[in-house]
Amino acid sequence: MSVTDLIADQLTVIRNAIMAGKKTVIIKRSGMLEGILKIAEKEGFVANHKVIEDNKQGRIKVYLKYLEDETPVMEALKRVSKPGRRYYVPTKDIKSVMGGVGVSILSTSKGLLTGKEAKEQGIGGELICQIW
Repeated sequence: MSVTDLIADQLTVIRNAIMAGKKTVIIKRSGMLEGILKIAEKEGFVANHKVIEDNKQGRIKVYLKYLEDETPVMEALKRVSKPGRRYYVPTKDIKSVMGGVGVSILSTSKGLLTGKEAKEQGIGGELICQIW
């Protein structure tokens, strides 16, 4: 079975693991997903992630973050730009997610950046996903 949108599929795996209350989840590895997870970790939505090498593309073990009452820190993940419909935003159109609680992740000419970082640097890009 071929996968058309690896990022959307793996974000769905993470979303399903959160809804099921899992502490960890293993997803397929790609450079874009590693970058998304680094930003999610930096912003406090994911506890940690670790690359698992195999003789193929590899896997990523994601350690999900929960509050003391077992409420997930990451409420939702939304894929915005898709292979069938790319979504680009100029600097002036980068908006905050959920009133600043969430984070938008953009693919820019300077790599993956949060919406806030891209706005500070004055560059736009492809809006990959939003996390809140």
